[in-house]
Amino acid sequence: MNKKILIPLILIILLLVGGIAWLYISLDKQKQEKEEMIQLAELDKKEMENEYQQFAQQYSEMKTQINNDSIVAQLTQEQEKTQRLLKELQETKSTDAREIARLKKELATVRAVLRSYVIEIDSLNRLNHNLTAENTRIKGEYEQASRQIEGLSTEKESLSEKVAIAAQLDAIGINIVGLDKRNKTTKKIKKMKGLQVNFSLAKNVTAQSGMKTVYVQINTPTGSLLGGAGTFPYENKVLTCSMKRSIEYGGQETPISLFCNINQALQAGTYRVSIFADGNMIGSKSFVLE
Repeated sequence: MNKKILIPLILIILLLVGGIAWLYISLDKQKQEKEEMIQLAELDKKEMENEYQQFAQQYSEMKTQINNDSIVAQLTQEQEKTQRLLKELQETKSTDAREIARLKKELATVRAVLRSYVIEIDSLNRLNHNLTAENTRIKGEYEQASRQIEGLSTEKESLSEKVAIAAQLDAIGINIVGLDKRNKTTKKIKKMKGLQVNFSLAKNVTAQSGMKTVYVQINTPTGSLLGGAGTFPYENKVLTCSMKRSIEYGGQETPISLFCNINQALQAGTYRVSIFADGNMIGSKSFVLE
C-alpha cells in the first residue's frame, strides 16, 4: 500500500482509539462522582431518620416525667406527628430532593418544638423542686424532701442529655447567588465567575456559644465538588469542602456569607449546597442554575 495513504490512515486510527479511551475514562469518572453524590444523599437521609427516631423516643420519655395531663396530651400529639414524618421519610427515595428538603424543614420544626418542651418541662421541674423544698422546710419532713430531690436530680440529668440533642445548630434561609467577573450579581451561568452562599445560624439559646467553623459543599449536577478549601470530619469520614469560615456564635440568629471562585465552565442544572458544623449536617438545599 502507498505510504502516503498508509501513514495518515494509521494516525487516524490512533486518534480514534485515543478518543474512545478518553471518552471511557470521562464517563467512568462521572459515574463514580454520581455514585458518591447518591451515597451522600443516603447518609443525609439516614441521619434524618436517626434524628426522627431519637425525637420520637424523647417524647415518650418526657411523658413519663411529667404529671400534667394537658402537656402529656400535647407531647403525645407531637410524638405521633414525628412518627408519621419518620414513616414518610422511610418511604421516600434519597434521590427525591424536593421531598427530602420538605422533610428536612419539618425536622427542623420538630427539633424546635422538642427544644421548647425540654425547656418548659425543665422549668416546671425546677419550680416543682423549689416548691417542694419550701414545703419541706415548713413541715420539717427532711426525709421525704431528700427522696424528692434525689428523684428530681435523676430527671435533671436525663433532661440535660435531651438538651444536648436539642442544642444542635440549624442553617436557615439558604440561598446561592451567581457573581460575574466584577462581583456583580448575575443569573446567567455563562457569566458566573464566582458563587456566594448566604444563610443564617438559627437562634438557639441551648447551643454552646463560642467560635464555630462552618463548612460548605457545592455539588454540580454531575455530582462533582466545586472548589477545594480543605477537609473536615463527618460520619467517620473525611470530606472535602468548597469553602469554610469561622464565626463567633452567641446563641442568636447569625447571618453568614461565603464565597467560592469558579475556575471552570459551569453546567446548567441542579446544584446542591450542604452545610456542616460541629460534626453535623445542619442544612442543605438544591438550586437550579441556568
